[in-house]
Amino acid sequence: MSILNTRLIYHLSKRSFSATPSILAHWNKDWKPGKYPTTEEEKLAAAKKYGLLPQEYEPVPDDGHGSGDYPGFKPYSVESRDPFYPWDYPEYRRNFNEALHEDFNLYGQDRYDVNYRNVLSLPKMLTVFLLVAGSFLGLIYVGEYTAFLPMMPQHMPAPGVKHYTYKPNVQD
Repeated sequence: MSILNTRLIYHLSKRSFSATPSILAHWNKDWKPGKYPTTEEEKLAAAKKYGLLPQEYEPVPDDGHGSGDYPGFKPYSVESRDPFYPWDYPEYRRNFNEALHEDFNLYGQDRYDVNYRNVLSLPKMLTVFLLVAGSFLGLIYVGEYTAFLPMMPQHMPAPGVKHYTYKPNVQD
């Protein structure tokens, strides 16, 4: 009976109830992008392959690096997405079967944020740095900085008097 259940589970797990064809890919070669689309029919086929509407599909520009028919998206950072939305994959803040940017791994929560803006402008940051560094350099220059070992003269009751010897005291 357990063999029957195993086979049944195996066959049911191969079925996909989603309407998007990208779930039906079972092997690495199925995920590999195709050739760069040049005709309108190829663009429609690529849009269907990636589960996008034809008006949404725009391939990555062909620069010779082999992106093929993969769709080009505007990069977005995980940090800039709503943290309180019930995502299917909350660690990536994305939903199941959501199309990803070609360089998705560069825009993770612990990586580059596309929407980050500095609090201070570059001239203000440079001014603050020069003020702090200049203050420390001024203090070092103005202050007398001499390195020495503090040492006092050896304590002797009278100069030149010997208080001990290593020779035995011999009576002549």
